[in-house]
Amino acid sequence: MSSTNNYYDKNAPQFFSSTVDVDMSALHERFLAGIPAKGLILDAGCGSGRDSRAFLDRGYRVRAFDASVALCELASRHIGQAVETRGFDEVDELLCYDGIWACASLLHLPGVEMDAALARLWAALKPNGVFYLSFKLGEGERVQDGRHFTDATEARIRAWIAPLADLAAAECWTTQDQRPGRTEQWINALIRKRGPAATKLIVGGERNHFLPHLCAAISQADEIDLAVAFIKTTGLRLLLPDLRAALTPQEGEAKDKTCAPVQLRVVTSDYLDVTDPEALRLLMLLKELGAQIRVFESAGSSFHMKAYLFAHLHGDNELRGTAFIGSSNISRQALKDGLEWNYRVDYPGDDGFLQARSRFEELFRHPRTVELTDYWIDAYERRRVQLPQAVSPGSNEMEPPPVPSAIQREALQALVATRIEGYKRGLVVLATGLGKTWLAAFDSEQVRARRVLFVAHREEILQQAAETFLRIRPAARVGFYAGQVRDRDVDVLCASVQTLGRAAHLEGFGPQHFDYIVIDEFHHAAAPTYRRLLAYFEPRFLLGLTATPDRTDQSDILSLCDDNLVFTCQLFAGIEAELLVPFHYYGIYDESVDYTGIPWRNGRFDPEQLSNKLATLARARHALRQWQSRAQARTLAFCVSIRHAEYMAEQFQRTGIPSAAVYAGSAMSRGDALEQLAEGRLKVIFSVDLFNEGVDLPAIDTVMMLRPTESKIL
Repeated sequence: MSSTNNYYDKNAPQFFSSTVDVDMSALHERFLAGIPAKGLILDAGCGSGRDSRAFLDRGYRVRAFDASVALCELASRHIGQAVETRGFDEVDELLCYDGIWACASLLHLPGVEMDAALARLWAALKPNGVFYLSFKLGEGERVQDGRHFTDATEARIRAWIAPLADLAAAECWTTQDQRPGRTEQWINALIRKRGPAATKLIVGGERNHFLPHLCAAISQADEIDLAVAFIKTTGLRLLLPDLRAALTPQEGEAKDKTCAPVQLRVVTSDYLDVTDPEALRLLMLLKELGAQIRVFESAGSSFHMKAYLFAHLHGDNELRGTAFIGSSNISRQALKDGLEWNYRVDYPGDDGFLQARSRFEELFRHPRTVELTDYWIDAYERRRVQLPQAVSPGSNEMEPPPVPSAIQREALQALVATRIEGYKRGLVVLATGLGKTWLAAFDSEQVRARRVLFVAHREEILQQAAETFLRIRPAARVGFYAGQVRDRDVDVLCASVQTLGRAAHLEGFGPQHFDYIVIDEFHHAAAPTYRRLLAYFEPRFLLGLTATPDRTDQSDILSLCDDNLVFTCQLFAGIEAELLVPFHYYGIYDESVDYTGIPWRNGRFDPEQLSNKLATLARARHALRQWQSRAQARTLAFCVSIRHAEYMAEQFQRTGIPSAAVYAGSAMSRGDALEQLAEGRLKVIFSVDLFNEGVDLPAIDTVMMLRPTESKIL
């Protein structure tokens, strides 16, 4: 291969320009038809990166390599991510890829090396995976312009692939060279790996929960339709993170790439008044994100629907879908604990999916199916009659009302005292994990605030705050003032400081419109947007919350709260109170990375260059050694980028450690990953921006920081 590599290194610019714009769309369509949405593809011998770029543009994830150093550099620039320099003999991944694309690359191997190369690639392919390869049509081997070529026929390809285990199907066909002025014929092959038989009947119980099946389907769908007789708050909270992620457009690694949100439609009912009003309020939060929520008004008739439909438009609008139809409503018992039967229907293959889809459309447009609104929920609460006993599993499922912890009770008493002293503003400092947002919700309830404003700098925090306030005030109308959403007629308004902090938006409210205001992450309050907001509003009480009151820029944030530090409880006090877990901290020298060479921009390392430095084999091996010497059973690892997370998961998988990269838009959903981690099927989750704040993960026993952090605690 050395002479072949030398040829491409010397002629890389010419080869790049002659191949990068060749139309391969017909072959792409045939290959991608077997790859799941957002699946991971290995472009083996990527050349110019033409095909990798096409796959990335279609929303797939790609890993690419080539043996030519010069081509790797050109391809890296073309696709916007690093291309590895390696050969087929260095492929050692196991069960990593949904698809492998080896277009006109294996043909440079001598015939005697073909069996070993194919075996390595086949081992890297997941069950149900698809493998494409192509050769020039012909017999024998030859050298041309210093390059080695092995030609092939259908018979020769079938002989090569015959020893591969779990070979489900293989098809071969010929095509003409697409390059101008070229007349060669090519032999193409598409081979599929057998997968485990799909579980058609999900029976619940300890080892076959319905929840992970739903979470996985949500992460792959473009359209989600749910029709259930009743929804309990306990069950809906299990699905909320994945539904919220599906409804939120996600930026990819390339800044010009955005994954569109899914279409989510939900129909539930008022049958027997089983559905929780609080669950309906939570559905209103999803409605704010674009979901369509309707209620079937049963008027005494029965409504026992339990159907979950997931559709995906593949390739050229080819419909694929999965339906689960059975006994599970949306309750914790039905999704996790109980014995429930739900049957899976897949399309193509079973037209029952199309029938269910058609029936859902009829139900969604039925005259008695009405839009869910706050007014409808108010009326439902007034007329609702609690059931004396359960008529269906999970129908009487109740969450105990939340109560403040011992530390929160101390803080609430301090807040009462400070208001008695005449203060209208105050700062509370609570270590992360002690429940700052819960404290604010409890306090707003104890002062009987009519209108509450909760301000934060991230929409994820606003969503979590909305859910928290609904737990304390289940009858409250909760809305948002962020992005394009402009709610006003609500009891609790969750607003982003970036939006509400603008003068034009502030003036849309009277200075005394809110009688209770919460400023989360108050250590940011010295910024101009916060100062405008603080100067404009005149609530009965303003509460600042932070876990880190000391700013590195020396801004005096306490003065913004009338120099009134109401209460403080730091990390070790929380541990002593047994509200936070004790931990061992290991600070390990990062021997493989020279941080001095990474540019410092806008108060942090340049993200792209930092990712390049961290996603290396040397650092991955260093992290693996440290993890093996100290880890326990279930690890959450924080990464700097999607590419970094995918790379780390791949390196751990190579050593046989069950791992997954989880981020907004990843192939494995957040809920499915956490379920597998809790059950021991995964050992490590490599995460990007999903578990940064406001989450409780009791199954985790090890946290691994694979990126720089500015946390004063760490």
